Amino acid sequence: MSIAKNLTQIKSQLPNHVTLVAVSKTKPVSDLMEAYNAGQRIFGENKIQEMTEKWEQMPKDIEWHMIGHVQTNKVKFMAEYVSLVHGVDSLKLLEEINKQAKKHNRIIDCLLQVHIAEEETKFGLNEEELDEILKQLFDSAQSDNNKLENVRVVGLMGMATFTENTVQIEKEFKHLKTIFDRLQTSNSQLQILSMGMSGDYQLAISSGSTMVRIGSSIFGGR
Repeated sequence: MSIAKNLTQIKSQLPNHVTLVAVSKTKPVSDLMEAYNAGQRIFGENKIQEMTEKWEQMPKDIEWHMIGHVQTNKVKFMAEYVSLVHGVDSLKLLEEINKQAKKHNRIIDCLLQVHIAEEETKFGLNEEELDEILKQLFDSAQSDNNKLENVRVVGLMGMATFTENTVQIEKEFKHLKTIFDRLQTSNSQLQILSMGMSGDYQLAISSGSTMVRIGSSIFGGR
């Protein structure tokens, strides 16, 4: 199967309200260009240096999504061009993204990463921390010294436990959807719920995901 065929097949299965992020980490630019020529415009990378190298070489109508864990000292390398940062898991990181976005006179969209998996290894905020960050954002928007005007929190992201147990995965996805629904009632700018990857995206969509991150099903195994 070619990359273009894989892409067409996956897109035909996605509902209209679900956005596809093609996860292109470790793949050469030639593979990405094959996807680009088949109409894909959103690519997700998990290393800022690799993403920047690809951004420099590829057409400028591409939306680059940073889907990996972000170290604050690396934010400056992607602030000029990144469209969406998926894994924001602290106020400190949000403040750094804001600072770097300001230098480029940009507003960078961000997703807050929520810890929903039963594994300890996954990054993310618990509900209390999530509420606290949104409260801080809201308070700073209300005050005169609006210190976070160059970031926009547009949704949530979560990763399910890496397991064959679909009941557990579905439970975790639905838990995140419940949190999303609760927060959306008072934060109308929350529009994106990013959950689901190659192995579990159909389950994620049926649980309410609006954005899926798919790599191996498009580009083949790593």
